[in-house]
Amino acid sequence: MKSKIPTLMANGLILSMLFVLLGCYYDKEEILYPELNNCTPAANPLFSADVLPILNRKCNNCHGGSSPSAGIKLDTHTEVLKYVNNGSLMGSINHLAGFSPMPKNTGKMSQCEIDKLQNWINSGKLNN
Repeated sequence: MKSKIPTLMANGLILSMLFVLLGCYYDKEEILYPELNNCTPAANPLFSADVLPILNRKCNNCHGGSSPSAGIKLDTHTEVLKYVNNGSLMGSINHLAGFSPMPKNTGKMSQCEIDKLQNWINSGKLNN
């Protein structure tokens, strides 16, 4: 009678190798965050396509909806413009002295995201 141990060991080894090879897929930043690979600021940045997606990802869990944190709402162009014009949006996301660092209790936004927001501001802060 043949022993099943070598077959089980071979199957276990194959499964282990597959786990190692496939398990790292989700650790690749370029796969998880494809938008970070495109870090060239747009020539004509759009609020709807360039700014709002960043704010929705990084800010609007707290600063959106019907009861925004600290009364700061960042889910419409009109609301965002208030904080752009008084300097607090960029001061907070750049973690400058005198501003509450945002996002709260996490790391700073990526430089790419900050550059995209600044590019939109420099391009006229249009509601497009």
